[in-house]
Amino acid sequence: MNSLRAKMDGYFEKLDEKWRALPVGRQHKYTLYFFVAYLILTAGVLFKVWYDAGKPDNNMVIEHIENPVLKKKERPAVLQDTLSTILKNRIYERK
Repeated sequence: MNSLRAKMDGYFEKLDEKWRALPVGRQHKYTLYFFVAYLILTAGVLFKVWYDAGKPDNNMVIEHIENPVLKKKERPAVLQDTLSTILKNRIYERK
């Protein structure tokens, strides 16, 4: 775990050095691009929520939860180990 943390710290240090090596104007431009992308994503999510909430057929059906074990009466076929079945047949096989 400590080696993973050390590797991650080294990786983040390299990223920080690359970021600081960029000119300030480019740093501002990248920051602005990330902010605009975040703003568009947030607006899209808010629009989707507003659109879904405004639908007239927005009905929620509430039902009781049924236990699937009790619901299924018949038992499925039990999977058998075919290798042991073949060996048992050879042992008890008549000659």
